[in-house]
Amino acid sequence: MASSLSLSSHTVASLFPSHTSKPQLSLSKSIPVLTKSSQSQFHGLKFSHSSSLSIPRFSTFKTSISAKVNKGAVPPAFTLKDQDGKTVSLSKFKGKPVVVYFYPADETPGCTKQACAFRDSYEKFKKAGAEVIGISVDSAESHKNFAKKYRLPFTLLSDEGNKVRKEWGVPSDLFGTLPGRQTYVLDKKGVVQLIYNNQFQPEKHIDETLKILQSL
Repeated sequence: MASSLSLSSHTVASLFPSHTSKPQLSLSKSIPVLTKSSQSQFHGLKFSHSSSLSIPRFSTFKTSISAKVNKGAVPPAFTLKDQDGKTVSLSKFKGKPVVVYFYPADETPGCTKQACAFRDSYEKFKKAGAEVIGISVDSAESHKNFAKKYRLPFTLLSDEGNKVRKEWGVPSDLFGTLPGRQTYVLDKKGVVQLIYNNQFQPEKHIDETLKILQSL
């Protein structure tokens, strides 16, 4: 919520040297100032506005775009809780293709769009014999509400502390402030056949995964 800052003509005049011949400026209108409590959401990012903003220089910013898990590799195993609080292990799905997609957070615009796109194409994934698993740092309770609200028919796993995200080497975006949106397709043997990263076009993850699944 915006607050207001009013400056009197005396205050403004004091900002100029006393010998200036410029006329005094009177501000009768309030100047809106964004407070720290004002929040916005940008795809998967939740951030607060403040009166000062520090932006890193592109020339000094360094990041790695290569993940620890590469195509042709078997990714680290994991055991996490799903939206119903049940324990789910990656090994449970061995013998069938698996789509594992990491996303920033429940209920954010881009993540909701992506989840609903997976939902709308879910029958195509089932036809390909594949399982779909979404992973984020959100709690099992958050996942439950998210899945119920948007009628998501697939598994959502809670990666507390981003442990699995780190082990798989999912890169971050926006100077490390936004968890990466990355999808992996594993074949029946558990070998990675596709790694797709696209933060700002969430729906494209579905198109790319279906293409590779059809070729397996």
